[in-house]
Amino acid sequence: MPISLLPLTLLFSLCIVPLPVSAGEGAPQALAVDSVWVAISGALVFMMQAGFAMLESGMTRAKNAVNVMMKNYMDLAVGALLFWLVGYGLMFGSNPSGWIGTDHFALAHGDDWGASMLFFQVMFAATAATIVSGAMAERTNFIAYLLGACGIMALIYPVFGSWAWNEHGWLKQMGFIDFAGSTVVHSVGAWCALAGIMVLGPRLGRFGSKGEVHMIPGHNLSLVAMGGFLLWFGWFGFNGGSTLAAGVEIGPILLNTHMAGAAGAVGALLVALAMRRPILMAYVVNGSLGGLVAITAGCASMDVPFAVLTGFIGGIVTMLGVWALEKLRLDDVVGAVAVHGFSGVWGTVAAGLFLKDNMFDLNQVLVQMIGVAVAFVWVFLSALLMYGLLARTIGLRVSTMHEQRGLDITEHGEVGYPEFNREAAYQPEHVQHLSRL
Repeated sequence: MPISLLPLTLLFSLCIVPLPVSAGEGAPQALAVDSVWVAISGALVFMMQAGFAMLESGMTRAKNAVNVMMKNYMDLAVGALLFWLVGYGLMFGSNPSGWIGTDHFALAHGDDWGASMLFFQVMFAATAATIVSGAMAERTNFIAYLLGACGIMALIYPVFGSWAWNEHGWLKQMGFIDFAGSTVVHSVGAWCALAGIMVLGPRLGRFGSKGEVHMIPGHNLSLVAMGGFLLWFGWFGFNGGSTLAAGVEIGPILLNTHMAGAAGAVGALLVALAMRRPILMAYVVNGSLGGLVAITAGCASMDVPFAVLTGFIGGIVTMLGVWALEKLRLDDVVGAVAVHGFSGVWGTVAAGLFLKDNMFDLNQVLVQMIGVAVAFVWVFLSALLMYGLLARTIGLRVSTMHEQRGLDITEHGEVGYPEFNREAAYQPEHVQHLSRL
């Protein structure tokens, strides 16, 4: 046999001939495989941060592109440290009361599986925090935003997470179903975003004095599309990795996830056609994300046809939610509240409606609705208090002049596209600062 074929032959033989397993080695080998799957899934969820950054930056104006990227980059960094210090313990520590965890703070040592769990959950916490970034874009003080992200990852998100995902959490004990976080992650981020945009107010020129809505288009639709693709790709780790085990159940979960995302895009397309709206790139991308958010709660407990229906309605709910917020004069730059909040609510209820082997159980649906309501009350009121305090102390919103010039130059002293917006951005008072960079 040619020497070059030997490696391929050996690999093939390993695939078809089971390796001998001595006594006691089965469990460690299974744990190693599970750890690899959780690590890969965590890395996929990490890539969602890049997806959020690209989508949000593309949906904002060029003068704010750097600012949006910076917010996504830094909320991941500071939030990870705080979640390690405080949040993980509150969420997954020993919870005899059913309300908050009491240990596992600032883990310095422990078993290998515990480290894998912490790594995976840090990525989920970062997702909840970064949802806020796009909604509050183009008029938020950078430091105030980061302080808000710290509050979300250190307290707001982990407290509700302890109720719903900790084995002894009171919602978990009631039978609340939210497999990968339609409510725990996505709606939590959305209700924080809703509180933030209510405290901030709309961007300059977004709404007219007579109630008219003025579109403020983003600067790069290619980034929007690429961000959507990256988020969709990362969702396979988000939902599939929530098994916390490399088992055969991953296949149905991934299939449900993909089909719901596709149905969400189609739902958004059809509702735009039915309402005679232009078929915008933002509509179909947000529709697919709404479908993905909706299936996140029930991806492990639905048959495929109901996953498709859940995603399809999620896309429609997303579009109707975006237009409803505009009617209420609430300026959500990227549609985060509709995508992650409204679709998250629908998906969590759908997980009870379409529960495999227990369809349309009113008791289960009631539990789901209790979880949705409790999440809104806790998260929205906590975030409203937090952003209100930030607004009254260090200031949440930038000045009118800074908003007009763009946050890239006023918050960071640089611009993303110096070739074509140098004249607008580089005002005399910034020249001395820039010369020192």
